[in-house]
Amino acid sequence: MKDEYDFTKAERGKFHRLGVRLNQPIYLDEEVQAFVEKIAQKKETDMSSVVNTLLRNDMRLSDIME
Repeated sequence: MKDEYDFTKAERGKFHRLGVRLNQPIYLDEEVQAFVEKIAQKKETDMSSVVNTLLRNDMRLSDIME
C-alpha cells in the first residue's frame, strides 16, 4: 500500500446511485442448503424460488398467529 494517494482528480459520488436496491447474499448452513437444493431439484426450479416460498409461508403463519 502506498503511504499517500492523490485524490485531486477524484469525483465525489461518481458511482453512487439513489434508489438502487442491492440483493444481499444469504449464507445458508450446509444442512439447510442441502435441504433447499433437494426441494429445488424435485420441483425443477432454482434455490431462490424455494427459499422465497418457504419464507413467504413462514410469514403467513406468523401473521395468523398474531
